[in-house]
Amino acid sequence: MSLTFAEKVISAQAGEEKRAGEFVFAPVSKIMANELSGYVSIKQFAKYGFEKVFDPDRIILVPSHNVPNKDVVTAEHAQTLRRFAREQHIFHYYELGQMGIEHALLPEKRLILPGDLVVGGDSHTCTYGALGAFSVGMGSTDIAAAMATGKVWLRVPETIRVECTGELQPFVTAKDLVLWLISTLGVDGSLYQTLEMTGPAVSGLDMEARLTMCNMAVEAGAKTGVICVDQTTREFYSEYGIGEEQYAVFHSDPEAACSAHIHLDVQELTPVVAAPYSPDNVKPVKDLSAAEKVPVDQVVIGSCTNGRIQDLRQAAYILGRNKVAPGVRVIVIPATQNIYLQAVREGLIEQFIEAGAVVSTPTCGPCAGLHSGVLAAGEVAVSTTNRNFVGRMGHPGSKVYLASPYVAAATAVKGEIACPTEVVTCC
Repeated sequence: MSLTFAEKVISAQAGEEKRAGEFVFAPVSKIMANELSGYVSIKQFAKYGFEKVFDPDRIILVPSHNVPNKDVVTAEHAQTLRRFAREQHIFHYYELGQMGIEHALLPEKRLILPGDLVVGGDSHTCTYGALGAFSVGMGSTDIAAAMATGKVWLRVPETIRVECTGELQPFVTAKDLVLWLISTLGVDGSLYQTLEMTGPAVSGLDMEARLTMCNMAVEAGAKTGVICVDQTTREFYSEYGIGEEQYAVFHSDPEAACSAHIHLDVQELTPVVAAPYSPDNVKPVKDLSAAEKVPVDQVVIGSCTNGRIQDLRQAAYILGRNKVAPGVRVIVIPATQNIYLQAVREGLIEQFIEAGAVVSTPTCGPCAGLHSGVLAAGEVAVSTTNRNFVGRMGHPGSKVYLASPYVAAATAVKGEIACPTEVVTCC
């Protein structure tokens, strides 16, 4: 029988063939939690009377949302995570100084392998689908049970297959492509389904761009996003001495039943933004800037979506040649300590500072409206993050436009939403 990628991974974990729509209680490969979800999970773990985690080596804990801690409450959340890791002998606990935004850190350290079934206490756990894993976000109670039993309850999702053809034009990135896909589907267009992204335009993306694509699958309502293993994936692991014999490779059978097939020709795609208050409210930047000027107060370049080294290079390509417009605040956030160090060595941080930006340690703070960039009433931001709901980055009266690092940097220079070609000639 022909099976999809999702059906194959879950069937392999469950030890019996499972089809879309069936329910399964399956073993998991890895479990991830940050200090927000982890704090609640640890409380539930104790409430249910659990004493030991099922396997300390399969649990990954990363304080990332409120670090460095901003007040007593967040310090106590981090302390709970730290104590639990120590008591349960959890090796993969990443303290300030070694940590990063979890969805950048785990791929960076090759903690997730192709064929893994991963659950995480964060909705953007779907990011790891770029590695050929089946990864989903879950609630803290489910995470607590998984930490104790090593298993999770799942309904096997249907699959939407998205084929992307054509070639991305200069200054058009994976962020533009995935925003376009979300606008095509709508924020509820793939509820509880797997978005399987394929085609030559996807094959041509490097791993960082693929992580961006899968990260935002949940913004279309998907259970997860996935890009199956190819040569780019193999090289990503072989750099770390991890050969194909150390992981499992799954691909959808060509005849496997999918709930929908979508074709996108990326050839004519131009830089876009997602306007308030939804990730599917997507508009070409050139149309927006021609019709109306959108002045901004703040620009954020970072997050689990666009805080990797390639994203910082794109932003530096523009900010390194220009200055931040008067009155605009620009916050650059490398997603991990290693990315931060790499940006220092490449001279990117110096370029950001000389342009007039500030650079933060790795944190999810401004993306979730927690700290280090919270917006006041009436303020407007362009951000490379992944959500622009009402009040997402601060006051309910603020507005967030989602964009690529190129567009964010160009906007910082112009002081209003702008195309990269308005400030530089070519990338």
